[in-house]
Amino acid sequence: MLSDLIRKNRSYRRFYEDVPISGEDLKGFIGMARLSASARNMQSLKYVISSTPGMNEKIFRTLSWAGYLKDWPGPAPGERPSAYIVMMNDRNLSTHYYCDDGIAAQSILLAAVEKGFGGCMIASVRTGELAQLLDLPSHLEILMVIALGKPRERVVIEDLGDDGNIRYWRDAEQVHHVPKRPLDELVVKMV
Repeated sequence: MLSDLIRKNRSYRRFYEDVPISGEDLKGFIGMARLSASARNMQSLKYVISSTPGMNEKIFRTLSWAGYLKDWPGPAPGERPSAYIVMMNDRNLSTHYYCDDGIAAQSILLAAVEKGFGGCMIASVRTGELAQLLDLPSHLEILMVIALGKPRERVVIEDLGDDGNIRYWRDAEQVHHVPKRPLDELVVKMV
């Protein structure tokens, strides 16, 4: 069911690095994004897939991980993603991608979860460095990197506390806690 996929689709940041994702699966995830809605049906999003350890390590160095976890530099070797999808906008097709990136990223992640994988959308990217590393032409604008792999951590959704703090956190057992606002707070009115 879709609700099960959405509940399992958390921002995973630690993976079993030695569990590969096949190129066929990675292309299949992008295939789900291709079938998703696109503003004006422009379909200006393009992708680079990386699933080799050497290139993954280079991409890893261009990313910043988990801004709320100030004392955590990101996943340790062995816990890093086994694949990345770099999402770009092709400015030759459109300078406005509207919300296509979010729709496409969610489709990619849901497809990954359905296959037993997980991931994390990362927008804190040194885009100039990554574009140079990937030898991208200037009309391809990096929007985000989707880190993918077999999740190695437990992520728990919980109700927002009385203090209203929305920051995710890890407990002593390294369980990742994500507070969510109550539904009644989100629905302003029903008319």
